[in-house]
Amino acid sequence: MDLINIVDNMSEEMYLRLKHAAETGRWPEGNKVDAEQQASAIQLSMAYQSRHLDSDQMLTIGSDGEIVHKTKRALKDEFTQNKNDTQSIARFSKL
Repeated sequence: MDLINIVDNMSEEMYLRLKHAAETGRWPEGNKVDAEQQASAIQLSMAYQSRHLDSDQMLTIGSDGEIVHKTKRALKDEFTQNKNDTQSIARFSKL
């Protein structure tokens, strides 16, 4: 079974487990991930992002299989736009 078939048949739950292992070096249960498992988890989670997630977030994998990079200007514009959106942030006036 090749990588594409594995990724096409992978559940979102499995993707989230692999992503957690790749990011933290531990499985969600707390068991340590060895270096080979972590490398495989990174590769599989990147392939899943490319095939299933349509994300334009910085440093994710786009549908073309490339890492999404943005210019400073684009990031600044996005930040300014989100800053004006009062629905995207929790605000606590009196704690």
